Amino acid sequence: MNNEQKIRNSKIFGNNIRRLRNKAGFTQEQVVSLLRGKGQMLSRSSYSQIECGTYSVSVSVLVLLKEMFRTDYEEFFMDITADGDLPAGE
Repeated sequence: MNNEQKIRNSKIFGNNIRRLRNKAGFTQEQVVSLLRGKGQMLSRSSYSQIECGTYSVSVSVLVLLKEMFRTDYEEFFMDITADGDLPAGE
């Protein structure tokens, strides 16, 4: 049984992951392949759902994405407010 902590995903969080992946120059297939090489058995379909905001992200996957995309954790949470999934002012 997997007891790993997960981060509840949202559309903005998923969009941030997509933006960071594109900025780093990776395809979804490349990201999944690199994650699998690090022991994360994630399908491309599941990864796609992460970017759509419909699949929760494990903490270990987030750590690996941070390393792969060479970014800060704050970038993953950009435009997410404590009140929910809307940027401030909307």
